[in-house]
Amino acid sequence: MATATIRKSKVYTISLPPELARKAEALARRDSRTMSELFREAFRSYAAEQARRTLAEVGEYAASRNPQGYSAADVPRLIKGVRARKQLPSRSRAIA
Repeated sequence: MATATIRKSKVYTISLPPELARKAEALARRDSRTMSELFREAFRSYAAEQARRTLAEVGEYAASRNPQGYSAADVPRLIKGVRARKQLPSRSRAIA
């Protein structure tokens, strides 16, 4: 009886326009990578960029709410406020 191999990764099929496919294949060859490695790295870079953008937006929002910035003394009060809002029922949170 043959034992089934459990795959540790999920397989996706993607489509690329011919020119983009050629560029991707050339990059993979240049860097001695497989296409899978190339796309994993591309996704990691994309996810990191999205995280940077989100942090920048949060920073801009925080700066607009408190242009003087926050001090270490403000942290306990801010945490207490966030925790209090999280404990409210979702309907009350929408009204607040």
